[in-house]
Amino acid sequence: MSAPSARKVVRDADYSWGTSTMMNLYSGTTDPFSHRCRIVLYEKQMDFQVIDVDLYNKPEDIAVINPYNRVPVLVDRDLVLYEANIINEYIDERFPHPQLMPPDPQTRAKARQLLHTMEQELFSHIDLLEKNLKTADKSRVHVRDRLAELAPLLGKQKHLLGEEFSMLDVAIAPLLWRLDYYGIELPKAAAPLMKYAERIFSRQGFIDALTPSEKVMRR
Repeated sequence: MSAPSARKVVRDADYSWGTSTMMNLYSGTTDPFSHRCRIVLYEKQMDFQVIDVDLYNKPEDIAVINPYNRVPVLVDRDLVLYEANIINEYIDERFPHPQLMPPDPQTRAKARQLLHTMEQELFSHIDLLEKNLKTADKSRVHVRDRLAELAPLLGKQKHLLGEEFSMLDVAIAPLLWRLDYYGIELPKAAAPLMKYAERIFSRQGFIDALTPSEKVMRR
């Protein structure tokens, strides 16, 4: 059963950080980084609230809780966190079932290294892909080629770290969901990657995390 959750548009009156007993995620309705955090929250099946933020008309208050004026932002009583990977590790440590980061230090460090590589090699190109400018063509080809390199690995194992669903799968899922939206067509040799993507997309946590705007991004 999915976690109880409320989804609403942010207004000034919605900001009650430090007083609410419920964990609140301020989330862009089409933002892939916010999408990551929503996936983790729904995978955990915990009590939380997702508050939608219009990325094109952000309330001024977002800059109050995040000096970079970006989403996602997690507010848990007096704690305010931003940046998707930091938010997700906090949620994973506070609510360890199911555990999404590896339990042993060595494998956990490897996972963090791979998450950093994803940021540099894939998600650093998101802004250009979102704007769909001519200058995005180079980024589109780069992302396509980097993703295609994962196909042989996913032909041998179920998920990026092995057989278990992990934070690496959470991180890459929003990008794979948006391939049509970004105009990225993977080569036929990447078929194992797309089969992997379908496995991720069929997870209840992923389905529940999709906003109405995200549902129409994929043909």
